[in-house]
Amino acid sequence: MEKKILVTGASGFIGSFLVEEGLKRGMNVWACVRRTSSRKYLSDARIRFAELDFTDTDRLESQLAAHKREHGGWDYIIHCAGVTKCLHKSDFEMGNYWATRNFIETLTRQEMIPERFVFVSSLSVFGAIHEKDYTPICEQDTPQPNTAYGISKLHTEDYLKSLSGFPYVIFRPTGVYGPRERDYFLMIKSISRHFDIAAGFKRQDLTFVYVADLVQAVYSALAKGVVCRSYFVSDGQVYSSRTFSDLVRKELGNPWVIRFICPLALLRVISFVAENVSRLSGKTSTLNGDKYKIMKQRNWRCDITPLVEELDYRPRYSLEKGVKEIIAWYKKEGWL
Repeated sequence: MEKKILVTGASGFIGSFLVEEGLKRGMNVWACVRRTSSRKYLSDARIRFAELDFTDTDRLESQLAAHKREHGGWDYIIHCAGVTKCLHKSDFEMGNYWATRNFIETLTRQEMIPERFVFVSSLSVFGAIHEKDYTPICEQDTPQPNTAYGISKLHTEDYLKSLSGFPYVIFRPTGVYGPRERDYFLMIKSISRHFDIAAGFKRQDLTFVYVADLVQAVYSALAKGVVCRSYFVSDGQVYSSRTFSDLVRKELGNPWVIRFICPLALLRVISFVAENVSRLSGKTSTLNGDKYKIMKQRNWRCDITPLVEELDYRPRYSLEKGVKEIIAWYKKEGWL
């Protein structure tokens, strides 16, 4: 009997790929989207849709009750919904922590707890640690998030772990890139226009994971039946701050580029101004206080040994291979 799976945040970058993988595996896939969300990458006729309002408890109760009456529950839930950009820091707590808590508490009341509940968190829950010796961040480290986004994700993780017997699996990916992604695309677009910017002069160790590798890790956890586990996800390699831009330039045909290394003090001022302009205009900005702290962080190494040993994780994409594919995709789709 085919498994029923719900992917929240299905219209987003990672969510849409999670939906596609579920279909490839012959699952009965439900995509949770907002009424106003784009369904551009959710066009497969086999996809079934669910609209759930995680921030309105009463409405969510009625939505889940109606779904249960008509379709039953889900065997698996991959909770990818959340917010990454907000006008106010309190919105991160509402969109990530409280939305997830409301969802789980309502699932519990409706007796719809799945076999596995996968929560897509972030490496940002650990903040800027090991910045002197550049050792990998690991499970034994104490999280020290320094961004509102990271704090909200950590609060959610702590809540999941506090639930007795709840079948959670947490994934903490580092920088996720791939087709359809827009934040790294802004960097690529800038390079295509002959301008590349780096943050600070001190050594910065970066890590990446191609979206298809993250998706494989998630479905491996479902297949192997692990519960109450947390995993870091990267491609297993460490890169300098120039590697990504150099690979992008190569795939773009090596255009001339002015590379500007922005002092962190200047970047902080620019981020502060951009954030306040954003609040006045009512529109979120890519550059803000949280983004400054992310760009400032020097050590993004993480230990994926548990992922390899427990889930047989074998990343298929090196950064070079991944960049080659995304540049080809951006060109094909007319983004470049």
